Amino acid sequence: MYTHTDSDRPFPGPRDADAYDLRHHGDVEVRDEKLTDLAVNVRDDTPPAWLRERLAASLSGLAAYPDGRAARAAVAERHGLPARRVLLTAGAAEAFVLLARALPVSRPVVVHPQFTEPEAALRDAGHRVRRVVLREEEGFRLDPARVPEDADLVVVGNPTNPTSVLHPAGTIAALARPGRTLVVDEAFMDAVPGEREALAGRTDVPGLVVLRSLTKTWGLAGLRIGYVLAAPDTVAALERVQPLWPVSTPALVAAEACMEREALAEAEEAARRVAVERAHLLAGLAEFDEVRVVEAAEGPFVLIRVEGADVVRERLRDLGFAARRGDTFPGLGPQWLRLAVRDRVTTNRFLQALDQALVMAGCARN
Repeated sequence: MYTHTDSDRPFPGPRDADAYDLRHHGDVEVRDEKLTDLAVNVRDDTPPAWLRERLAASLSGLAAYPDGRAARAAVAERHGLPARRVLLTAGAAEAFVLLARALPVSRPVVVHPQFTEPEAALRDAGHRVRRVVLREEEGFRLDPARVPEDADLVVVGNPTNPTSVLHPAGTIAALARPGRTLVVDEAFMDAVPGEREALAGRTDVPGLVVLRSLTKTWGLAGLRIGYVLAAPDTVAALERVQPLWPVSTPALVAAEACMEREALAEAEEAARRVAVERAHLLAGLAEFDEVRVVEAAEGPFVLIRVEGADVVRERLRDLGFAARRGDTFPGLGPQWLRLAVRDRVTTNRFLQALDQALVMAGCARN
């Protein structure tokens, strides 16, 4: 049925609850350090100049309280939905907190490895969280049959952070049940060419809640802007526990701007470039016998396994590169690292540094 890490216990016990630092995020890897950043999944060279100009112009309106109607309508139009199915949030992370506090669930399940904030928010709200841990030997692919039938809330990422696996939309939709809320974190879906396998905009999947973020593709992590797509009653329930004016005027301007046709075309082109650069990174990593890659990568990052990864990561820091540690993700351990996809020049420099780091770390070379 379900697993918790390597056991068959449905609920994390006291020791299990502290086994992973669910509040550790990639920005910690580069804070106060001058390192080439492969730890944070925000696209390089963002926000673009045109978006910075729009944000700068919005500062003249800061005396007025934020009015989210135009941005909400723009998001709704982009996904072909009525505005009542849209809720703007201070990033996708706020949406996880709202879901944990607002929905009357008693048997939540989080599919791991994935972004840890959903489980952290649920636990902070007093919920006992069950984990379904996807298996490395199965390529971290989702099997709906492993999710307990009695789960009334299921959270899954697509493409999943940190594995970069893109699950088929039909596989995820198969998790829907009467009386169940199905939360799909699509924070990185706009980095997938054509947004293949997206569920955003679907109204035929019962209990579906889709979360989107504008912080990754557009470089707006410091601005905090995302949104929820869900049935009107779910949106209303989340809105009731939201603080007043949760999204700032500049963030609302960004949301509206990023829904425009030209912006969507730019995001699509960026996604295609990421796919090319990811292929180059994967080809370079394949040259290392010590490194095993989750080959089904479809997001703007890849997950690698290397023995002694904790030491390798420190040696990479010495050489000027920050990589995201994997041992804070349930289902992974200290032998995993997540790497953001960067431009070819940066990737080539990183591959050279990785070669040195493996030698410095004493990894066996064939």
